[in-house]
Amino acid sequence: VSGMARGIDTASHNGALKVKGRTIAVLGSGLDVIYPAENRSLAEQIANSGAVISEFPMGTRPLRKNFPRRNRIISGLSLGVVVVEAARKSGSLITASFALDQGREVFAVPGKIDSYASRGTHSLIKQGAKLVEGSEDIIEELSPILKECIKDDFRGIVVRDGLFGSPEKLGIEEVVLKPQEEKIYSVLSSKARHIDEIVRDVHLSASQISSILTKLEIKNLVKELPGKMFVKKRRDG
Repeated sequence: VSGMARGIDTASHNGALKVKGRTIAVLGSGLDVIYPAENRSLAEQIANSGAVISEFPMGTRPLRKNFPRRNRIISGLSLGVVVVEAARKSGSLITASFALDQGREVFAVPGKIDSYASRGTHSLIKQGAKLVEGSEDIIEELSPILKECIKDDFRGIVVRDGLFGSPEKLGIEEVVLKPQEEKIYSVLSSKARHIDEIVRDVHLSASQISSILTKLEIKNLVKELPGKMFVKKRRDG
């Protein structure tokens, strides 16, 4: 979910489209006034795989005052807000403020300490936003919500050739694991193991392993037991 603005917004929407995911663009103008104009083709692609939405009437121009209002919808539609770059008075900080008011998680990507574009993100981190170095940091924080959202829809989750969905939807039976997922899955068995044991055997950080175990749970391959114990789940459920 993003605002289809130039830069990171456009890159985010294109990234979702590239892996055949769903993406939502929230406009600060009427639906018939695409802004920026060069993103008209992008808006059409988004509409075919997700949605382009606006609360403004047809014909509304992209006035500066519209965008803070637009930003509250972006944060409201999201589980969390990731701020990649932001000056001290950036519109992204307005979105982060809305997210906090709405009970959403706020994440920030750090940058160079002398960069003007990093001052806003560093300020968010100082105030308690989760520092993000990779997607695992977001998944780890949102894992309780993600597990609840996904488990009702899919018996197993598959990532193959950039596609995301159930084995039935992708027309395959086997779950495809990334190298680190396969490494952790291989040290698990029907006998429960504590996360500290897994850390010792796999030689990754506890946060990395926690994130990967969450992904394996979402894929219906691993089950977490009380006390941070994990067991390999039978493929038949």
